[in-house]
Amino acid sequence: MQPLSAHIGTAGWSLPRETWGAFPPEGSHLERYGAVFNAAEINTSFYRPHQPKTYERWAAATPPHFRFSVKLPKSITHEAKLHGVDELLARFAGEAGALGNKLGAVLVQLPPSLALDAAAADALFAALRERFTCMLACEARHATWFTPDATALLREAGVTRVLADPVVGYAGAFEATAAPAYVRLHGNPRIYYSRYTPERMDEVRAWLARHPGSWCILDNTASGAATSNALELIGLADQAASPALSER
Repeated sequence: MQPLSAHIGTAGWSLPRETWGAFPPEGSHLERYGAVFNAAEINTSFYRPHQPKTYERWAAATPPHFRFSVKLPKSITHEAKLHGVDELLARFAGEAGALGNKLGAVLVQLPPSLALDAAAADALFAALRERFTCMLACEARHATWFTPDATALLREAGVTRVLADPVVGYAGAFEATAAPAYVRLHGNPRIYYSRYTPERMDEVRAWLARHPGSWCILDNTASGAATSNALELIGLADQAASPALSER
């Protein structure tokens, strides 16, 4: 199986016991995870701030090619609803920026109830672009974010629309707004729980092969399925159950 030119990983870096055979037996969870995957999504930043030294420690625990995506705090997206967030953005940038060149993307996930406010969105994306040089990805979930005007806004701002499964907020063709793309697989039909079939992972792998440099994050973590599905994407599923390591 040819290796993919893509950032593939999970939301967080938990290692369910049934997958231990695919990872080195020694080291922290993140060190073991980073020896196999080349990316991880930090979702805890959505709920609470992390000190810069925490981000520095995470960066130091991973190989040079490894990249993190960091989720924007809910205080900006869900509570302030993108308005009056300069101080919050400055704090977040000062924290997540400690990842240095390990910071590969900033993820902006918006609540399903948040309709597009073009002025607020423009201001947010401009402020993020002033502070970050990495990919900016937006997972909006209100129908107003999927109109031609919204697509044009994202393209002009240089923000890639997250390609999510299952889809929320729109019908019809799911149009990417920038390349490389950012894919989030939440679990389908049961969000956060369902494991994707090998056939579905083959489809995703074929898509990623046609879109080099893209991100693919497995977020079906509640049942531990994310790690197994991510291993399937990188062709290491058979190693996960190795009895030699799974009992360590």
